[in-house]
Amino acid sequence: MRQFRIAPQLLAGFVLGLVVVVFARSWGGGPAGTPAAAPPSSSSGAGERVTRAAGAPGGLPALWPAPRSVRRDPGSVPIGRGVALRADAGTDPSTLDAVTRALRAGGAREVRVGDAPRSGELLVTVVSDGSATALAPFDVDPPRGLAAGGYVLAVGTDHGRPRAVLDGVDPDGAFHAAQTLAQLVRPVGSPAARTALPAVRVRDWPATASRGVVEGFYGTPWSQRDRLDQLDFAARWKLDTYLYSPKYDPYLRDRWRDPYPADRLAELRALARRAADDHVSFVYALSPGPSVCYSSASDAAALIAKFRQLWDGAGVRAFAVPLDDIGVDRFNCARDAAVYGTGRGAVGRAQADLLNKVRRQFLAPRTGAAPLITVPTEYDGARASAYKTALAGGLDRDVTVMWTGPLVVSPSLTAAQAREAAVLYGHQVMVWDNYPVNDYTATDLLLGPYTGRDRSLPGAVAGVLANPMAQAAASEPALFSVAAYAWNPAAYRPADALDAGLAALAGGDGRALTALRAFADVNHASRLDSAQAPQLAALTAAYWRGGAQAERALRERLGVLASAPDAVPAALRTSAAPWLAATRDWAQAALAALDLRAGRGSRARVLSLRGAARSHTVVDWKDRTRSVEVGAGVLDAFVARALG
Repeated sequence: MRQFRIAPQLLAGFVLGLVVVVFARSWGGGPAGTPAAAPPSSSSGAGERVTRAAGAPGGLPALWPAPRSVRRDPGSVPIGRGVALRADAGTDPSTLDAVTRALRAGGAREVRVGDAPRSGELLVTVVSDGSATALAPFDVDPPRGLAAGGYVLAVGTDHGRPRAVLDGVDPDGAFHAAQTLAQLVRPVGSPAARTALPAVRVRDWPATASRGVVEGFYGTPWSQRDRLDQLDFAARWKLDTYLYSPKYDPYLRDRWRDPYPADRLAELRALARRAADDHVSFVYALSPGPSVCYSSASDAAALIAKFRQLWDGAGVRAFAVPLDDIGVDRFNCARDAAVYGTGRGAVGRAQADLLNKVRRQFLAPRTGAAPLITVPTEYDGARASAYKTALAGGLDRDVTVMWTGPLVVSPSLTAAQAREAAVLYGHQVMVWDNYPVNDYTATDLLLGPYTGRDRSLPGAVAGVLANPMAQAAASEPALFSVAAYAWNPAAYRPADALDAGLAALAGGDGRALTALRAFADVNHASRLDSAQAPQLAALTAAYWRGGAQAERALRERLGVLASAPDAVPAALRTSAAPWLAATRDWAQAALAALDLRAGRGSRARVLSLRGAARSHTVVDWKDRTRSVEVGAGVLDAFVARALG
């Protein structure tokens, strides 16, 4: 299975089509949801789409993830060519850099840190301890009392002087406020930045403490470049946890006792440093389960020595010991049976002993160490077992247990199920959600939104971590929707969040966004939502009912699909190459089938194109060559029916 971490909070900001909001709640009150606007048309271009807050003058872009409360005030504040930037001592360089980059994108040529504003200049103040002083001109409550990672952002004037305040309840909150500021300057999906900030007051905080990614899939691990890019992606959308647990890193699993060589340790050091800059907790997860002898003092010492290497040599401060995907009925050494007995309960007791040694001997004495995380061998379901009872009874209280839900890949997840799991494990649980991971269905890309999780789940668990696909760039739209959900589930609308994620990936390129929408549609189905190519299926159904307009609409969509390999962003062309090629060929086959039915073209051409569409393959994690699937049951069924 795959893993997770513990940390503050960071998640998602976004815009493109839809939603922004004025809440009926009083400004100083509790959570408030954000209503979603109507979904975008299936093939519209990339123009920036924003919804005005009810009764507010001027446009306010949709913010992702949706803030808990947004109040739009009249007017706007020009950024100007010169900006004064002040920050308290707790504001870190990464936050200042994020604010500076946003201001420069909005036209500032000079951002003077620590200087007083000149006449008419914008003053931006960043606060990292929740103090109220800078917010006094805006008549808003400070963020004190909000969850960790919360913030208040206010833009307006003080006696005619332009002001913006980013007030975090803690340094993470200040960083999150900077990400929201960046969206006010350049909305998600917009090809250009704005040169003025809307007068606005935002009060915001995350629904759960840990939100992020578990690199825990089987198959080819992400590259170093992929990981660095994903850490930056997490920062932009307020995800705050990255659990490093690639199954095919030999030093994590097969050679877990061996120290890292210098070059590999340097890579991990670079990841930990980038994560710290991005306000993301980097969790290193070591998996000794396949060969560990639980009663062996030397094995316990080897595990602790490995963690010490990561602490001293890479600056890692958060650790996990996953014990997943191993046998639960037997031990690896005869001595364990003599010490703990036999059966699943004995395995649970042995694992608790090992985990407690790591926590007590390594983590507990170290200042700044995050609580230990584990993945139990029985990591799914909500039924009692001898293993779960033994682990719960023996494991130290402050160890966090990861859980995948009622199944390994759970179509739905509720807060009630999570609370039942916490009782069974005797510990708070963190969700290891196996979506959009596709190692078990390697023929498919999973580009649908995160769905099937109830709104109360984040508040009932220690965190929500998503296991992505081996295709890093292709994972981003779904991970974007995870970020939106985990930050503010009350305002979460899956289809809207996915579209915003596609818009973020398109980066303001209208042609790319149109292609991404069509491509995501034919790669929509998963165990979370079995609907395959819902938009294309509706178009083909309309075609079979008859009518020239239906045929034109279908041809238009098939044309978009046929050109998708050339239109999508470059990162996706590499990440999803076989699926893009299959999409092109299936679309061309379908277009040829339309021509055939109209009395043009030839049956042989349709058959040739269908053969090409079926020829694209991937190699799964078991080294089996598999034919990729695109729009299965829709594209292939349409071509077959057209051929008669």
